[in-house]
Amino acid sequence: MADRPTETPADPDQQLGNAIRRLRKKRGLTLVQLAGSAGLSHPFLSQLERGLTRPSMPSLHRIAQALGTTQQALLAHSATFPADIHVVREGTGTPVANSGGSARMLGAPQFAVHPVEYTGGPTDFEEYYDHPGDEFLYVTHGAIEVDLLGPGGRELHRLHTGDSLLYPGGTPHRWRVLEDQDPSGVHILTVQNAPR
Repeated sequence: MADRPTETPADPDQQLGNAIRRLRKKRGLTLVQLAGSAGLSHPFLSQLERGLTRPSMPSLHRIAQALGTTQQALLAHSATFPADIHVVREGTGTPVANSGGSARMLGAPQFAVHPVEYTGGPTDFEEYYDHPGDEFLYVTHGAIEVDLLGPGGRELHRLHTGDSLLYPGGTPHRWRVLEDQDPSGVHILTVQNAPR
């Protein structure tokens, strides 16, 4: 079986900025309006759309919510892969800022799932995220604590290497590295379905 060539975006920051600009214009919003809805500064969004900066995951989440989409969908649409088969090699993928580590989008917009790999992570809980798609989380190495706001209230789940968690779309969630772990040694894979 022959390897198929895979195209990767030359500048992931510019690709993400272009995706945000396209969706903002499609929604009929100005930069100032989007900034106000997302609670971010107009100059920051301008730099982001021009590919001069990269947003943190919380900032990208606020932008996605203001645009009526998800962070994973924005990241997937920022990568332009024409093939029906999508291969991501080690060290490639669309990079995303991740508090306490790094993350990379492994998907492509034509697919119904958005996988993201996280290396490292925050040691304290940050703001909650929510999105319409169901999400699967798998700990490939290390230990984390996941905080979910479910119908019955707040639920804390401690997950270790080999553990997984699945929760429905719309569930506010956040996670942190457990205190006895080296944050850089934690590796997580999340897969979110993309509502169509």
